[in-house]
Amino acid sequence: MSTIAVVTGATRGLGRGMARGFASKGATVCVTGRNEQDLTAISEEIRAAGGNALAIKCDHSDDAQVEAAFAQIKRDLGGIDILVNNAAAVYPDLLIAPGGFWEKPLKLSDMINVGLRSNYVAAWHAAPLMIEAGKGLIASISFYGAVSYFHGAAYGAAKAGTDKMMADMAVDLAPHGVAAVSLWPGFILTDAVKSMPPEHIPDDLRAMLPQFETPEFTALVINALYRDPELMTLNGQALIGAELGERYGLHDLDGKQPISYRETMGSPTKPFTSAGG
Repeated sequence: MSTIAVVTGATRGLGRGMARGFASKGATVCVTGRNEQDLTAISEEIRAAGGNALAIKCDHSDDAQVEAAFAQIKRDLGGIDILVNNAAAVYPDLLIAPGGFWEKPLKLSDMINVGLRSNYVAAWHAAPLMIEAGKGLIASISFYGAVSYFHGAAYGAAKAGTDKMMADMAVDLAPHGVAAVSLWPGFILTDAVKSMPPEHIPDDLRAMLPQFETPEFTALVINALYRDPELMTLNGQALIGAELGERYGLHDLDGKQPISYRETMGSPTKPFTSAGG
């Protein structure tokens, strides 16, 4: 049977690329998002990459819609092997704007709702399906901003909260053979970034682009982590995608080995309570 992977917030950015990455491994990929046209497009990309697609329109700020989405997943797919919590309320223009948190719109705090709380809600619905199967992996997308200043207080709170939440969920899930981790990708070469005209790319960003990871790479890492016989020894941890790539001998689509920013942007903190199996 193919792996069943659920990727929330998968109509663009990292989520969309991860859906293609899982599909390249023959997975059945369920994607959620708010835009029906985008859901149709990513479903076609999933099938073109070699996977099966289930697209569900879902606003992850609405608990009722999330409940309905997971009910459909149970009905149509029967279970979940991998849940990737990727949905996030991100407003790039506001995040990079100058000024302190009090000088920016309160709207930025939305990412604590969709990006932290939404991870909890999705995991709450997925956990019983995984526990029933006696296996599964919940991976929530985080970033170095959990331990260093990056985009300000709301962003940092959402990422740091995600890391701690997954560590605590791991303690509850470990006796049932289910793992929970945070996953820190590097800087992502999204479809939007790739489509930017070169003359519109700032010089400092252009210099960094060769080190950007494809979003597909994150899916390949998570897929390998799920299949790792020693998965439970990593349960509860915040893990750097580039370092997992080295662990599993994975390279990016262009052949490069993505780099870890541990030395320049900070390293994950390990939970005080061991959640290993």
